[in-house]
Amino acid sequence: MLSNAEIEALEDILFAEPWGDEALDFFGLHGVISASVVGPVTLSPADVFRLATGSDTLPQEGIPDVFLGAVDKLAASMRSALDMGLPLELPEPEDGDPMNALENWCAGFVDTFLENEDLWLEINEDDTANLLVPMMTLSGLFEDEDFLKVRESEKLAKQMADAIPDSLTDLYLLYHAPA
Repeated sequence: MLSNAEIEALEDILFAEPWGDEALDFFGLHGVISASVVGPVTLSPADVFRLATGSDTLPQEGIPDVFLGAVDKLAASMRSALDMGLPLELPEPEDGDPMNALENWCAGFVDTFLENEDLWLEINEDDTANLLVPMMTLSGLFEDEDFLKVRESEKLAKQMADAIPDSLTDLYLLYHAPA
């Protein structure tokens, strides 16, 4: 995991001009990295940066080393946990609204899935679709009536949130376990 100082440095980059208005927060970035780790496509640092900032252009001076280091550290920590059979721990906000943080995490994850949807659905479309339901439901990206009902119910939303770590482990195994 990252220290508070590393997270603050990351958010300073994410919320900088010119992409600050479109950028994901730390929770959304964590979702992007999680999808890159568990899914069939490991994103390049440039793709992670592009998704996290919502910008198609990279900084002229290159992607900041702080960003690259934090992304590598998070991805390595996630892979290590999953390889040891541990569930991924989603970041918790120190204050504020945990459901908003979870929604941001899910939105980053789902945006990453949508980037390479064909590859995600290539192996086992039904299993993959079922495993993605919690993240898609809680992402707030879809106005589907069933998703809205779940998000409006505290009990159902909590059930979906509680299902995410197992879904991530199952997705990781689907794409990365030896055949």
